[in-house]
Amino acid sequence: MKPKISVITLGVGDLGRATRFYAEGLGLPKYEFEGGNISFFSLEGTWLALYPREELAKDIGIATPTQVGFSGITLAHNVASRSEVDAVLSQAVSAGAELIKPAEDVFWGGYSGYFQDPEGHYWEVAYNPYQDLT
Repeated sequence: MKPKISVITLGVGDLGRATRFYAEGLGLPKYEFEGGNISFFSLEGTWLALYPREELAKDIGIATPTQVGFSGITLAHNVASRSEVDAVLSQAVSAGAELIKPAEDVFWGGYSGYFQDPEGHYWEVAYNPYQDLT
């Protein structure tokens, strides 16, 4: 297996709301195509997909989870400065996300905070002064 993640798919309860949040609220580039009950966003080096939670569970072959919340997974978006962390967190909240943890200096020497998107997925926004992950 190559050391690469091609697509990250988030199961969502309201595809329209989730698509608007990522496309209009965060400004991610939506891939336009005909058909399908799925939204794709072309990112640098990977794709983000939004797919109805029930359909995703069906595709996997499992029962639809009844509980939404922390699944033990977070997504991270790294930026080039502390001020960009604050700006992205503010943008996410303005678009309908919930601020979970305001940005602060963290134990590893960086600066980060967390938001939860309208579908319950957790995102860290971070500045790493030691490694360029932007």
